[in-house]
Amino acid sequence: MTRRLAEVAKKVGVSEATVSRVLNDKPGVSEATRAAVLTALDVLGYERPTQLRGERARLVGLVLPELQNPIFPAFAEAVGGALAGHGFTPVLCIQTAGGVSESDYVDLLLEQQVSGVVFFGGLYAQGDAPHGHYARLAERSLPTVLLNAAIDDLDFPRVSCDDAVAVEHALGHLRQLGHRRVGLVLGPADHVPSQRKLAAARAVAGRLGLELGEDCVERALFSLEGGQAATTRLLRRGVTGVVCASDPLALGAVRAVRRAGLTVPDDVSVVGYDDSSFMMCTDPPLTTVRQPIDAMGRAVVELLVGEIGGVRVTHDELLFEPELVVRGSTAPPRERD
Repeated sequence: MTRRLAEVAKKVGVSEATVSRVLNDKPGVSEATRAAVLTALDVLGYERPTQLRGERARLVGLVLPELQNPIFPAFAEAVGGALAGHGFTPVLCIQTAGGVSESDYVDLLLEQQVSGVVFFGGLYAQGDAPHGHYARLAERSLPTVLLNAAIDDLDFPRVSCDDAVAVEHALGHLRQLGHRRVGLVLGPADHVPSQRKLAAARAVAGRLGLELGEDCVERALFSLEGGQAATTRLLRRGVTGVVCASDPLALGAVRAVRRAGLTVPDDVSVVGYDDSSFMMCTDPPLTTVRQPIDAMGRAVVELLVGEIGGVRVTHDELLFEPELVVRGSTAPPRERD
């Protein structure tokens, strides 16, 4: 007990006597200090006293599908910083192949009595994936916010980048450069953001004068290798431009072009999506569609804090406008014999 008091007191920067008053639910401690002590208790892995276990910890679970794509750490940093400003401590939950699943993390976070959860991409965006763990969150009325598009029957607040506008920017840019035959590299068929991008591409292709038949659309896992394999197939069909649903897919597309003995952008132009870290440092620097990470992160936290306070701000999906960032991976198509 003495060791626990000392560790918590050091973590919060208060006396052991203050920690003892909080743990024994005694008066004479401010609400801010009380919340800080309880949060430190949770972070250090100590169980709360029985009389305090009914209260939610000031912890918020941040569930990320991976860290290899730099867009997810960027979003986590934006959300985590905003949460700290509201007095909450973020808890990173990172999925790994063959490791802890999204459902397992939900059970763990419920056991820890967290104040809320933010998902940064995952099974909620896939129509054919299991969704039972989201139902458990809804049954417990645990405040939850989803980042980017989800299947329709999940009634959680959502903050999304506008996929339709993103595709219009990318295709419009390539058409303005003179491209007519453009390929798309998207995620799996049940992936909602990819479905939105494809619907938007089909809607604007005719208006822009682009050839966008079924043979110009490829599906891939969200990885460099997936982008390379999909783009290799598109190159055999004569595309001069490739629009990808993520930056790692786009980097895979660049590699596929080079493996085919061609160059970017002289032979094939490539456009990514996200504008994640270091895309200006690739060779060539990647033209991509930027998600407004900071603005979206702040919106996620405002919605979550409102939910924690018992206020449902909106049932609608908040859509944020992306921005086209033109760099060196796109150029007018080369004349071919």
